Amino acid sequence: MTTPTTPRPWKAEALSSLRRFSRSTSLTLLCVVVAGYIGLGIASSGSFFEGNSVRTFLQYLATPILIGLAQMVALCVGQLNLAVGALGGFTACAMGVLMADAGMPAGLAVGIGVLLATAIGALTGLFIVVTRINGFIVTLGTMTILLGAQYRLAGTRTVDGYSATLRDLGTAAPANIPLVLVTALVVAALLAVFMHRGIAGRRLLAAGGNPLAARLSGISTDRQIVLAHTLSGLLIGVAAMIATASLPGVNRSVGGDWLLPSFAAPIIGGVALTGGSVAILGTVLAAFVMRLIDSARAEFSLDPSWVNFLIGVVVLATVVGGRLHQAHLGTARPHKDGQPPSDNRAAAATTLPSTGGAQ
Repeated sequence: MTTPTTPRPWKAEALSSLRRFSRSTSLTLLCVVVAGYIGLGIASSGSFFEGNSVRTFLQYLATPILIGLAQMVALCVGQLNLAVGALGGFTACAMGVLMADAGMPAGLAVGIGVLLATAIGALTGLFIVVTRINGFIVTLGTMTILLGAQYRLAGTRTVDGYSATLRDLGTAAPANIPLVLVTALVVAALLAVFMHRGIAGRRLLAAGGNPLAARLSGISTDRQIVLAHTLSGLLIGVAAMIATASLPGVNRSVGGDWLLPSFAAPIIGGVALTGGSVAILGTVLAAFVMRLIDSARAEFSLDPSWVNFLIGVVVLATVVGGRLHQAHLGTARPHKDGQPPSDNRAAAATTLPSTGGAQ
């Protein structure tokens, strides 16, 4: 008599992940990406599939991915970061000025720029925690300050006399795969490991999903807010580095069009505005979709205002659809004893290791 064999743990986990993916927003976005890319290729009589077109398309995909991830990290703790574009533009101009005006080596200038963006993110989070002012207001004020600082750095000129090494990084594309895109994808992979496998990442999600349960389990929600804005600043710093490397020069307009895409990518990708969730693959694929829309605008000479209108409508529809879906789940799946279903994220929070000194 044979006994049934239980599947190996890694096989069971793989099957579970595959089932979740089949029901996720990411699968829908992946289908949209494939269909859209093929459609653009056919509409362009095949020129969209050529090496130079592929390289250009992918090169300018890196920045939307990173700014989407930066906004996603803030959203996961229920915060908004309106300073994404202003911080990115200020950091890019700071890097350019350090290289062009101060003659600083590219590596040092980039390192200072990324650290500066990270520090500004940390200070923003700290200010929110200390003053208890809504993050929307704080990041709005930060955005205004940084826009003024960016203008102070660049003025009306375009800073373009910086390191050729950095420019080479921005244009390097072995096998038509830009290194800047590889950099963005590596950052996304590291962020995924941090959020899903690291204790600090799980604490971020717990604090965003149910702050009360997080505090009861010993997790400082204040620290998580500071950490989220610090990570957001770090990702914006990397995005600024890639923008500086990819663009022919930096000026006061850099970052001016980053705010809407930074929200659109994570929201379309499946991130909840209420916090407690991340969707890294979904955010990457949503950035891909927006890049396809931008390429279609250029291919068919569409008015840019219509493109922004379309993205805005998609974001609003996604938010409304998510609200309706949550309401449906709350009424359609009551607990067997008649009580509403418990919050799984809250339950997960209570199993996390204590940090001590909850705020």
